[in-house]
Amino acid sequence: MLTLDEVHSAQTAWGNGIVAIASAHSSGGDFVAIARNHVDTLYAYGISKVLFKPTLAAVEQFRPDFESALSYFVASNNACPEDKGFAIKGWTKVRFENSDVILSDDSATAMGNYFFTTPDGDEVKVEYTFGYITDPEGKLRINLHHSSMPATSE
Repeated sequence: MLTLDEVHSAQTAWGNGIVAIASAHSSGGDFVAIARNHVDTLYAYGISKVLFKPTLAAVEQFRPDFESALSYFVASNNACPEDKGFAIKGWTKVRFENSDVILSDDSATAMGNYFFTTPDGDEVKVEYTFGYITDPEGKLRINLHHSSMPATSE
């Protein structure tokens, strides 16, 4: 049975990956290689289907394969021309606040808000649902990633 600690560790790894990509981009490092590693080690592409609906995707709303996911994060391969590179916006911190987590034998689903800290120290709140499966080595991999901006009250 998966544990809440495993989900928290996967979330921390995801947030740290976004910050590492942003940091490498800012310092002239190989941010594309870091992003490739991020998608390759944290998502289930090549292991199972992945349902990925990024926050700022409007034309190519869904990212069913590795290259389209990579495009969303770093806009390096022109797989989805609308992409501007979400992970290269200079984020300095990512923190998750789970509304709840459903744990199963070899899968988990988490929903809540995550907060991205800008270079100026402001936080951007985004809603998310992440689904996780266990890979053959027992490591959690994301097979569902849906995020969106919070609705505004009128």
